[in-house]
Amino acid sequence: MKPQSISQVSKQFNVSARTLRYYEQMGLIAPIRNEENSYRIYEEDTLRTLHQIVILRKLRIPLRQISEILKSDSAKAAIDIFEENLAEIEGEITALSTIRSVIMTLLDGLELDKSKFMLPDDEKLLEIVDSLTVTKTGFREEKNMDELNRASRKLNRLTDRDVRIIYLPPCTVASAYYYGDGAEIYTGEMIDNFAKTIDLRRIHPASRHFGFNWPNPTDETGIHGYERLITVPDDIEIPAPLVKKRFEGGLFAAHMIPMGAFEEWEYLCRWVDESTKYDFNITDEGNGYHFGLFEEHLNWINYHCNSDHKDENIQLDLLIAIKEK
Repeated sequence: MKPQSISQVSKQFNVSARTLRYYEQMGLIAPIRNEENSYRIYEEDTLRTLHQIVILRKLRIPLRQISEILKSDSAKAAIDIFEENLAEIEGEITALSTIRSVIMTLLDGLELDKSKFMLPDDEKLLEIVDSLTVTKTGFREEKNMDELNRASRKLNRLTDRDVRIIYLPPCTVASAYYYGDGAEIYTGEMIDNFAKTIDLRRIHPASRHFGFNWPNPTDETGIHGYERLITVPDDIEIPAPLVKKRFEGGLFAAHMIPMGAFEEWEYLCRWVDESTKYDFNITDEGNGYHFGLFEEHLNWINYHCNSDHKDENIQLDLLIAIKEK
């Protein structure tokens, strides 16, 4: 495999540049820097590691466990993690098989008696469930990458239960912006320093924290801008380089992810696109909070004040501006 730039890797593995930077931040991969321009270069060893990460993610292995597997000197860590995940999957298969069998039993009953539908009373329903034979499905045959991708797409769809419809009220925010490599880190430090300086937890304990790329990476460098917003009291003065702004709020589709699962942006966009109740309400102006697509760092004020928290514990709400059809 020839060395590649971040944009080439992003296209080849269908992984966003932001996800690649997060993997680097976690220590999962270590691209080198071009001495002439400091662009990231992904060499063969890094590409092989990334290929393993992509496959493990499609197998629904959490990033925290992937990190343990990659950092281990023996196969024991992988064996333990795979066995743990397999046990969870077997439990899911058992539960789904039971549900499937119950529905099939009810369907058979309806085919015989097509009068108005009524569930059996509780005792009879329990008898049906108890009498079912749960069949475990064996997956012995080899699966190629195309089949794995198809399975991943089929499983990774959001239902109405996975998406919350929320209203964000208008509010005053302090904005931190940086354009360049490491934009997330710089803006994070700016916000943290500001919040500590003014003792934000005391004066505004309900503060919320949002973030988004602006602009997205557009070339081989992967360089981009990132803006963070925290809600603040209306009458507060905001020192430079932060800027005081007004966030207009609105209606949003929200889906929670653990930090790093940015591929789920695709799932949420697909949910809105296929919704019978809502349409996208995306703005034309990118600086209008990234066209109406951004993230909220949940429980941020507590995280900010607690040094024991780790990145792996961060939860984000993915947010898409919507309107009723």
